[in-house]
Amino acid sequence: MAGHISLKVLAVDDNRTNLHILQVFLKKLGHQVILAENGEEAVRRFASEEIDVVLLDIMMPIMDGFEASRQIKAMSRERWTPIILLSALNRDENLVEGLEAGADDYLTKPINFVVLEAKLRSVHRTLTLQQQSIDTARREQAVADNIIDAIITINDKGIISSVNRAAERIFGWRSDELVGNNVKMLVPEPHHSAHDSYIGNYTGGGQPKIIGKEREIEAQHKDGHTFPATLGVTEVFLDNKRMFIGLVRDISERKQAEYKLQENARLLQAYYDQTQNEQQLAQRLMEKQLHRKGLQDKRLRYKVIPAENFSGDIVAANRSPEGRFYALLADATGHGLPAAISALPVLAIFYRLARLNSSLREMVHELNQQLKESMPIGRFVAATLVCLDEEAKTGEIWVGGTPQAFLFDRWGRPARVFESDNLALGIIGNEELDCRPVSFTWDSESQLVLCSDGLLEASNNQGEQFEVEGLLAATANTSPNIRFANIESALAKHLQDQVAADDVSLMVIDCP
Repeated sequence: MAGHISLKVLAVDDNRTNLHILQVFLKKLGHQVILAENGEEAVRRFASEEIDVVLLDIMMPIMDGFEASRQIKAMSRERWTPIILLSALNRDENLVEGLEAGADDYLTKPINFVVLEAKLRSVHRTLTLQQQSIDTARREQAVADNIIDAIITINDKGIISSVNRAAERIFGWRSDELVGNNVKMLVPEPHHSAHDSYIGNYTGGGQPKIIGKEREIEAQHKDGHTFPATLGVTEVFLDNKRMFIGLVRDISERKQAEYKLQENARLLQAYYDQTQNEQQLAQRLMEKQLHRKGLQDKRLRYKVIPAENFSGDIVAANRSPEGRFYALLADATGHGLPAAISALPVLAIFYRLARLNSSLREMVHELNQQLKESMPIGRFVAATLVCLDEEAKTGEIWVGGTPQAFLFDRWGRPARVFESDNLALGIIGNEELDCRPVSFTWDSESQLVLCSDGLLEASNNQGEQFEVEGLLAATANTSPNIRFANIESALAKHLQDQVAADDVSLMVIDCP
């Protein structure tokens, strides 16, 4: 009932009219009402219900209010339940008899409902305080019943007066072995010999060093082994005698956990430092492989956005001694360092064959053979390769596993689309792979645009992907010199500060 104004009221009266009026009034106040027409029925109802307050008529058949009050009060209950007697008898002796029978208050009939309402409010306040006291007592009892710390009481001479069961468990001594002995038996040297002087200094007027504080100490078990513990000491005066209450907690497990945690932290830091060093070395090696001079070609603009520290997307460009321009955009399976490592053989082969002025067919053939022989099952590299003969204004392109490539005219219209008609490199052997590139020509101010699927699948907060439509919208009606920047800007606007889930790569190549 604690916490709100509704009470469960047992109303008892042999007059049904009075009982009905009482019921209507109580329900109007928001109370729950249990009815009884005589004392015997009232006792039964009280025994079966959790009643907060009893309104009890005195003069009733079968059992009067006095007897009912005595029996209700005799029932063993945790909570006090107030009984308010209701009667037309207003002599003092009736009031005295009712109160002696166990009643707590008295109202004469006819009932003044304003007074009754006020009494019920008062009852509610009292019951609320009672419930709070019960709850507090329960909490304190639960703590006392389940305490795990040793409680040791000593006098001003250091003699143990009492211990709890936890003290027996923690120190290994029985209570009869502890009580009557000096508490210094529970600490090792040098504190064992000096303990009496600690108490003497304080009781002689010295400054308290541990009173009212908690500190870590070394305690001693009955078998002689020591263990870490915390000690808190409180000073009390009982019957004008100074006593000290010590609260001791065995913290062996905590100390072991702290040590283990520190050791794990040390190992983790060492592992982290080693991993960081390895990653920095790998990053320097990767950057040396990725950022070669050929990528600085004035005909090329590119961007690679890794989803993690390392990118599985790579771009490469180089010119042969004969002046042919080669470009590569590749996307290795997965993300991060494993994907980046998978792409390294592709770079080495690409730059070697570009220096040899190899045909695109030879390049695709060599790349696929090497990857098929060296890559684990399930690992492969999607790639787009381009070779431009700028003198003849002819080019070749091979697309395997990457999104389609576009040849845009000077106004940003797709003059040609090169579909991804081939499997990625490293999946099947050369005898099954079509290594033949597609030939094309171009008009003045044309551009090739290559990208990875990470660009087209980049999703915004609404889960919408950039897609080919986003790329075409960004290039439409743009001049060649701003087309790359337009695509970058459109992608950033689409992502809305989101990070793409996959590596993103983009190449824009001017066709002279």
